[in-house]
Amino acid sequence: MRNLREDHDKTQQQIAEVLGTSQTMYSRYERGVNEMPIRCLLTLCEYYHVSADYLLGLAENQHKKEKDPGRDKETAEGRGTKKNG
Repeated sequence: MRNLREDHDKTQQQIAEVLGTSQTMYSRYERGVNEMPIRCLLTLCEYYHVSADYLLGLAENQHKKEKDPGRDKETAEGRGTKKNG
């Protein structure tokens, strides 16, 4: 989170204000001393335009994936029952 914040030239105080918390508490989130509430995680995702997976260190690509309407259609069609025949 620190790298992302610094890449956007933001201070801990500025991000704390976005989250509605104190600079001290945000610092504790950033250092891993306290767990960040999910509402704060979601707020940061929207603020930075990144995925939660990226913020949590589960993905290397920081950008949110766009939904692929074609894939959703294929998945829905694949759920149908097979006809014997």
